[in-house]
Amino acid sequence: MNGLLTDQVAVITGAGGGIGRAMAVEFAAQGADLVLVDLDRDALDETIAAATEHGRRLVPVVADVTSTEQTKGFVQTTIDEFGRIDAMVNNAGLEGKVSPTHEHPEEWFDQVIAVNLRGVFLGMKYALQRMIEQGSGSVLNTSSTSGLLGFCGHPAYTAAKHGVVGLTRTAAGEVGRYDVRVNAIGPGMTNTRLMRDVERGTSPDDPEQSRALYASTSPMMRYTEPEEVASLAAFLVSPKASGINGAYYLIDGGMSATREAFYRDGLI
Repeated sequence: MNGLLTDQVAVITGAGGGIGRAMAVEFAAQGADLVLVDLDRDALDETIAAATEHGRRLVPVVADVTSTEQTKGFVQTTIDEFGRIDAMVNNAGLEGKVSPTHEHPEEWFDQVIAVNLRGVFLGMKYALQRMIEQGSGSVLNTSSTSGLLGFCGHPAYTAAKHGVVGLTRTAAGEVGRYDVRVNAIGPGMTNTRLMRDVERGTSPDDPEQSRALYASTSPMMRYTEPEEVASLAAFLVSPKASGINGAYYLIDGGMSATREAFYRDGLI
């Protein structure tokens, strides 16, 4: 049975856990061969174990997405292993510390911008060069609802995710003529390790209370699951989405579309 991505070749960064791992499993289930990139080799091995049942080739690469040479390296590895690159998913991300802008540590600002924005730029740059040469391809960047809305206590994360949307729209206009597409997704509160860290950072003494508060911002009254995000990602990089370019798809249970939670709880 053919899947959305049968015999496609995809690179996924940040593949060691959370949304990246869910993408790896979904893409493999849909028929793709994968180059999986992360800094944590043990986490990559866990992802491979989760995705291996689908019988696709899974190539792990330990790399830092903020490094030009290492990014060139995993793109070249993809070409060496498979001869082409059909999809590039720039998913690696870092949440940083929870603190207001006027107190935010400068070193954390720099690190979050490096991973969440520079890393996306580098992945786009070197994958797009290959895609233009081959006359086809799809890039998908993981932004966030923080690419649309402010996220108090996360100035660097919010700035980076806004930047990802800008990079996506700009590149889409540049490469469409080569039959190459660039899109972004904006997950909201998603049930991942990153959100556990955000919950603890927001309320160290009672992260469960923080979790309930964040979940209540969605009209669906729950977090989005990584597998739900992965399903959207697989569609957007697939040939089924061939007319979609320069788009930014939110997947947040309606959080950014309504302030239902505020009305319900009598806050406004």
